[in-house]
Amino acid sequence: MNKGVANTTVEPFEGEEVQFGEIKVLLIGTDARGEEKGRSDTLMIGYYNQHTHQIKIVSLMRDTYVEIHSYGMQKLNAAYSFGGPELLRKTIKHNFDININYYATVDFNGFPKIIDLVAPDGIKVNIEKEMSKGIGMTLHPGEQILHGDQLLGYVRFRKDSQNDFGRVERQQEVLSKLKDQALRINQLVKLPKILGATNAYIDTNVNTQILYSIGKGLLTHSNEGVETLRIPTENSYTNLHVDAGAVLNIDLEKNKQALKAFLESDYK
Repeated sequence: MNKGVANTTVEPFEGEEVQFGEIKVLLIGTDARGEEKGRSDTLMIGYYNQHTHQIKIVSLMRDTYVEIHSYGMQKLNAAYSFGGPELLRKTIKHNFDININYYATVDFNGFPKIIDLVAPDGIKVNIEKEMSKGIGMTLHPGEQILHGDQLLGYVRFRKDSQNDFGRVERQQEVLSKLKDQALRINQLVKLPKILGATNAYIDTNVNTQILYSIGKGLLTHSNEGVETLRIPTENSYTNLHVDAGAVLNIDLEKNKQALKAFLESDYK
């Protein structure tokens, strides 16, 4: 098995397209920083049911130790570096038996711009402790409204006792509040303009018709909350040190069942 140099060939994404129903989108935040393709710094599965209008977000910890085809056991976020969204999709399917339909990738440069487009009034958060190391700014404690660049620092910070676990919680918090903020300030007539503007910062294979359908559903059914899950789940992993560094050695079957139950619990 080749565990060294990453594959330079990125295969076309082969997720099954959805006409109408349950949509699963691989949400990838990259740390490319100007490079063509880096590792996936943030990895989520976004779920939307067009029948019930239920939204769910699954955060997949980037250090989760999984089997990647042709590369053996690696950190989950390495799959994107090795083979782009398609290898990441295959890796999730192989390890967790979940079919992903589409993907959407945004890098550090695009995230603040999208935030400011969707929520120009900012998002209110409560910062418990000072955040500075590794994010290029200092965020002071207290309840406050953050905008694009500040929110990027908020969701990227992990130099505290919670490490990536705290960061995942903040990412889920911001996405939930972003949805709520968008519903308060944006009317349905503005949706095409917003989608057109954000398109410049997102690499995705979700077509405009599906994006509009999701956006319209969210705007006209704003009472639906956002359910969240983290993989690995509580008490389902141990910390392990391998050649790839510190990893989360998970109970694969336990997490597979938790993920399937979470995504399949919605009414059709």
